[in-house]
Amino acid sequence: MTTVPVHGAAGVVPASTGRQNPLRTLVVLEARAEAALKVSLQRWSISALRIALGAVFVVFGALKLIPGVSPVEALVSATWEKLTFGMVSGQAALIATAVIEVLAGALLIAGGRLARIGLVVLGLAFVGILSPIVLLPAEVFGPVGPTLTGQYIFKNVVLIAAALVVASRVLHGPAAKR
Repeated sequence: MTTVPVHGAAGVVPASTGRQNPLRTLVVLEARAEAALKVSLQRWSISALRIALGAVFVVFGALKLIPGVSPVEALVSATWEKLTFGMVSGQAALIATAVIEVLAGALLIAGGRLARIGLVVLGLAFVGILSPIVLLPAEVFGPVGPTLTGQYIFKNVVLIAAALVVASRVLHGPAAKR
């Protein structure tokens, strides 16, 4: 065995034999691949999330424009009726909801400054989407937990989280201090 002196060391270390440990090579390759994947994800994933979120709202909003197609027509009408103290309900409520959702989605898809406006519109939509929890609890909760309608409403927590991630990218302001 050949030894190579190392300055400041209490002894000597074996010289490299020219053969690398295959496990160490594999770990290094995995780390490089993971780093490359992270760079790629940072480049496009939030934009993809913004577009996907926008598409969901465009599609589900558009469904409300076609009578009898959206499974939440009655819920939308009842919610608007409660929110507006009976001034808006029925087809007008569906059209208003459709316009808000399609507008929010289209603005998110457009990106840039329009996405920031889309987030504000989406925030208003979420108020309406979540308000049946308070305004129509009998529709949302059954004797043993959330009804199917309640589950439909509660899944929006994921969409709200997605909107928050998108907002973290598209909103401008001072960077967080660490």
